[in-house]
Amino acid sequence: MSKILSVAEAHPPHVINQEQAIHFARGMFQHAYKNIDRLLEAFQNGQIEKRHFVKDLEWYKEKRTFSEKNNEFIHAAVELGSQAITNCLTNPDFLKKDIPYHEIDMIITICTTGLATPSIEARIMNQLPFSPHTKRVPIWGLGCAGGASGLARAHEYCMAYPEAKVLVLTIELCSLTFQPNDLSKSNLIGTSLFADGVACALVVGEQVCLDEFCKMAVLPEIVGVQTTLMEDSLDVMGWEVKNEGLYVVFSKSIPNIVQKWLRPNIDSFLQKYDLDLHKIEHFVAHPGGRKVLEAYEEALSFDQSKTAVSREVLKEFGNMSSATVLYVLNRIMNRDTQRNQWGIGTALGPGFSSELLLLKWVEV
Repeated sequence: MSKILSVAEAHPPHVINQEQAIHFARGMFQHAYKNIDRLLEAFQNGQIEKRHFVKDLEWYKEKRTFSEKNNEFIHAAVELGSQAITNCLTNPDFLKKDIPYHEIDMIITICTTGLATPSIEARIMNQLPFSPHTKRVPIWGLGCAGGASGLARAHEYCMAYPEAKVLVLTIELCSLTFQPNDLSKSNLIGTSLFADGVACALVVGEQVCLDEFCKMAVLPEIVGVQTTLMEDSLDVMGWEVKNEGLYVVFSKSIPNIVQKWLRPNIDSFLQKYDLDLHKIEHFVAHPGGRKVLEAYEEALSFDQSKTAVSREVLKEFGNMSSATVLYVLNRIMNRDTQRNQWGIGTALGPGFSSELLLLKWVEV
């Protein structure tokens, strides 16, 4: 089985608290809604206190072309992506020795908020000393499910090539997709919720010698993965692509879908391994928002202790799309986890789809 050896983050420079965000949204949306004060309660009720953006708030007030925003995306993605990779390969929380760039066999880059050809990891490889033979797999369009999906694809590669070391790099600069001329409620809710974040995880095959690098007594092993697509649900979330760029599609039915659809999906997944939810100690869940976390708790009969880390990440960073689940994983791996404890990783995204990972903490 593959193991997750290290996780690290790179934080965009501008920290915006929710009061600043409310003030910004009032200025942008107040002329479109008579009940703006009631709508702005979404900012106060979402349990988000601050977020990170790549630009200060004044930058987002101006109408900008798709090209201008995407160029900003590429610049920031390369800078922050390089930082996240370096942090991951040198992370003293998990590693007793740095892992050389040239030992990485594959980079899987996950993103849904900007476009780049050559892809972001190719640009990063021109700045960091990777082997020129490092395999590159850019994956676009998975949205919030992307981080969990990237871990799953890395696991599958390591199962085929057990000596491999694979980086999963998630880069989401959601703020750069903001449309100041879009006065829809979806854009208003998105403004209350989404943020910028970059994270990187290192997944290694079972033949990689961990004694040289690993500092931890136990590591999460990926036991199995499952992807599920819900039929006839293309309109639940995603992008509408227009001349000005990406316009958010965000259905209010998402918490209801979580309640009704996710539990049987997880139950059938766990049954393949003769497990049930009572055996799950660690819930590595992408926190889509407060209502989504509450839907997790109701659907899975979890109390808030199981979602505490996801709530902490949501509070401190907001919804960073695919990167968010790696922020949660980072914090859970830093906790006092015990050998043979089970965990489940989950994230939901456009399609509508879910990505599940069964994790078991094993002795190194």
